[in-house]
Amino acid sequence: MKLRKGDTVKILSGKDRGKIGTILRAIPTEERIVVDGLNLFKKRSRPRREGEKGQTVLVPRPMPAAKVMLVCTSCKEPTRVGSRMDGAKKVRYCKKCKAAI
Repeated sequence: MKLRKGDTVKILSGKDRGKIGTILRAIPTEERIVVDGLNLFKKRSRPRREGEKGQTVLVPRPMPAAKVMLVCTSCKEPTRVGSRMDGAKKVRYCKKCKAAI
């Protein structure tokens, strides 16, 4: 998986199509990511103390990594990601502008 925590991504399909957000968590074994403020679902929480009411909380759920596209930091466009060796270091780069990400 070529996406990491902190990357900016654009949603390609689903109810949040076209929106841009930041990755909060990457789950490489399942090929899923959690995007901040997107793919939200309602979760009901029980009251913790006596006399307190239960609440409905919006929680971001994991979504498939294939449904998002990385937004390049230099050209600010959604792009595919490649990898190349820069000396002894492996670097991700934008396929459109060839800049390191």
